[in-house]
Amino acid sequence: MQKPDGNKDMRLAAFGEFLLRLHSNSGKRFQQTDGYTAYYAGAEANVCVLLARLGIPVDYITRVPDNDIAAAGIQQLRSQGVETSKIQYGGHKLGLYFTESGNHIRPARVIYDRTGTAFDSLQPGDMDWKSILQHTHYFHWSGVAAALSDSAAAVCAEALTAAREAGLIISADFNYRTTLWKYGKHPQAVMPALLQHSDIAVADLDAVQVYYGITTDPQLPVAERFRQCFTALQPHMPRLKTLGMSFRRTEGNQLWYSGALAHAGDFYFSKGFALSHVTDQIGTGDAFTAGMLHGLMRGEAPQTIIDFATACGTLKQSIPGDWAIISRQEVETLMTNGLSGRIVR
Repeated sequence: MQKPDGNKDMRLAAFGEFLLRLHSNSGKRFQQTDGYTAYYAGAEANVCVLLARLGIPVDYITRVPDNDIAAAGIQQLRSQGVETSKIQYGGHKLGLYFTESGNHIRPARVIYDRTGTAFDSLQPGDMDWKSILQHTHYFHWSGVAAALSDSAAAVCAEALTAAREAGLIISADFNYRTTLWKYGKHPQAVMPALLQHSDIAVADLDAVQVYYGITTDPQLPVAERFRQCFTALQPHMPRLKTLGMSFRRTEGNQLWYSGALAHAGDFYFSKGFALSHVTDQIGTGDAFTAGMLHGLMRGEAPQTIIDFATACGTLKQSIPGDWAIISRQEVETLMTNGLSGRIVR
């Protein structure tokens, strides 16, 4: 299996649930809204969209019902450059979630409707992973996929075994969602066995604590907590070579977004950006992940990788919906010039 060396033919396959998101209009709360705006979503789909826009060949792997709602979403994926030919059809329901906007006073809220979906009801053996993963170099998945049902977690295990046997580089986003784990198993009983295959991971400090019981000193700067976390994770994830994290913090009345990367035996940090306004923060972590994977697959320098990933996450927060509809040029301009309210014309 060819390994990343700057070769532009590197291809990634991502596996997860495709979703329809209904967002309460005009910043209204669920209990006062008069309508919803629809966006297509899903953690792994979000990663695929940005990678495709950045020029990385991607295959999105999921199962959706054979109906017009799912077909419209798949058409939108194709319009962004995502390869959808490996998507399977079955079941009767597309995953759904509802969101209401937050602000500096109260947080955004999410309500999921993902029980009994086409993806949730996947069973081991439903996917021909050997065929699906042909001509692929990277495999990406997230903890959301394993949170939905015991059978979905088993399919994740099946996919990871096939990816490892095929010699693929495995990328995982910890993506812990507390309200999704409803099938009777604690995440600590499921996730470590799946994450042990990871060569690359994106995580946050809270998810690491839930999955492994690893804690860091909250009195320390985030850079030192990141170092502590990576060191503590290594015995549990023996293949792990690269770990990324993004951080959202408040200094005074100012919101900051920054990133950290452990790679090739060293640590790298992006100062980040001060955010004066956030349009939609959902999908920010997926944009960060896509930016990081883009740099790794292109064989770029570690400092460039984390700066680029942080810029991707920053730009996503200016865009409604889950997808980072941005270009490489916009990311590089932000890295060079910083935030700007100028009109481009």
